[in-house]
Amino acid sequence: MAKVQDFGGGLGRAERPAQKARIKSRIDVASGRVKADLVLKNARIVSVFTEEILEGDVAIVGGEIAGIGQYEGVEEIDLGGRYVAPGLIDGHVHIESSMVTPAQFAKTILPRGTTTIIADPHEIANVCGLGGIQYVLDNSEAAHLPLDVFVMLPSCVPSTSFENAGAKLLAADLETLIDHPRVLGLGEMMDYPAVESASPEVIDKLAIADGKLIDGHGPVIKDKGLNAYVAGGVRTEHECTTVEEMIDRLRLGMYIQIREGSAARNLAELVAGVNKDNVRRIFFCTDDRHPGDILVEGHIDNNVRLAISRGLPPITAIKMATLNAAEAYRLYDRGAVAPGYQADLIVFDDLKAFNVEMVFKAGRLMAERGKALFEVSEIVSDAVVNTVNFKPVSTEDLKIPMETDFARVIRLLPHSLVTESAVRKVVTEDGYFKYDERLDILKLLVIERHHATGNIGRGLVEGFGLKDGAIATTIAHDSHNLIVIGDSNENLMAAIDEIRRIGGGIAMVKGGEVVASMPLPIGGLMSDEPIELVDQKLKDLLEVGYSLGVKRVYDPVMTLAFLALPVIPEIKLTDVGLFDVNKFEFVPLSVKE
Repeated sequence: MAKVQDFGGGLGRAERPAQKARIKSRIDVASGRVKADLVLKNARIVSVFTEEILEGDVAIVGGEIAGIGQYEGVEEIDLGGRYVAPGLIDGHVHIESSMVTPAQFAKTILPRGTTTIIADPHEIANVCGLGGIQYVLDNSEAAHLPLDVFVMLPSCVPSTSFENAGAKLLAADLETLIDHPRVLGLGEMMDYPAVESASPEVIDKLAIADGKLIDGHGPVIKDKGLNAYVAGGVRTEHECTTVEEMIDRLRLGMYIQIREGSAARNLAELVAGVNKDNVRRIFFCTDDRHPGDILVEGHIDNNVRLAISRGLPPITAIKMATLNAAEAYRLYDRGAVAPGYQADLIVFDDLKAFNVEMVFKAGRLMAERGKALFEVSEIVSDAVVNTVNFKPVSTEDLKIPMETDFARVIRLLPHSLVTESAVRKVVTEDGYFKYDERLDILKLLVIERHHATGNIGRGLVEGFGLKDGAIATTIAHDSHNLIVIGDSNENLMAAIDEIRRIGGGIAMVKGGEVVASMPLPIGGLMSDEPIELVDQKLKDLLEVGYSLGVKRVYDPVMTLAFLALPVIPEIKLTDVGLFDVNKFEFVPLSVKE
């Protein structure tokens, strides 16, 4: 259903007759000479242009809005005074974080009012390269889904040079997809030091997005560094955590995406900085949102409700979730209830409660009372299955050599992705680390799982709480190697073997036996099952994790998944070794007294 704007000189000659017929049809209905296909009668229409509520009908023809006022239609639905607003837009989202396919994701979020998303397939690209991006494009074709999925090409695969991912995407690779009709530009540019230093490799990537959008990911840069970032063409930012950061970027002409996801929730802080002078440059995104949070709290509708609860006028919040996002990404055919706009519409009965009751996509009722009125079909791709490929591991590989009795450990912090680097006296035997149940220090291994290189990073983690068990997963941001934590070689090996058996996913072990596992066959990241089933399986896994002793202040899976991300301070582990994020260099595990 996506109707992409053509910025290169208009429609081709072959498409002109259909376009002329569409325009004439809209005019005939708008003037009242011809009945509309569908009229939503007796509506309170949210005008995002003037921030008013208009009373009247909405006339729809050919999937587009022809007029608002008093109209007759072949089909009419009496809304009885309920509100009508544009369909919601998520300005930046990683579908993979939902742990379901694009098709299942659509079936989940459309009943909650989201009709368009800007997806960054960064996670699946780190595993499968261009094949992963193409999978997202193919699996989200408008012919199969009543959801418009636009894509920003991942700019940083791998995220850093300090780990091994499944692919390395250069400008030449990205250029093969940049002209795809649903590709809007370049995804989050995480390598901001390379932008500031004008690295040739990064300049090549920025250049291919010339004339399109480039998303940002630079939360700490300021002053001349920030100027350099924007001068490189970066136009959006979703990593702001303070109003000061937000204002700094707005002053330089950036768009701000206020994020309310699962791992990061910034709306409460940032919405306080929204005012009448800057609101047109601000919109909403979710970034990463896990299954349970979508099912319980919602999607972009949750952002709108939270913004309203924090004092933002309801129509302002709706405008941020619709028109602002559409215009930022140059999707000028959506984001408003007005003649000529795509008939992506939501219906609800209370401005403050903002509970979506009906969702229309291109003029067709596709969801009602939280239930999808459509089925989805999956497009299978060989490029994203059978992705677990690691060299056979022996118990010798699981041993952690120690030169001294003092070790640099990764110290966990409750409810945080940040970790601390700490030095602890540990028990050793014959030159190797030995687990001591009196100490809450566990083995952590990151095993390269894409190209069977045999790389294994070895580290120690303090504070997790696990006893007589192990947990392993192929969700390990951002390169998504196999990460496993445990106390004994027997438990570690059992978890590793189970991951190989299920072809990627999550495995939990107690006393050398697998007690729970969850296959994620698509890239080792996503299930092909409905989100409700995925959510229940994940909840069951988490409870198993807690029964193994994992402290309740940590998510047994997600905490593990982020211990391999070498861009979040203070210390992390990649398949190459222990990495000090502050120093941006590898450090030894053993510490001399």
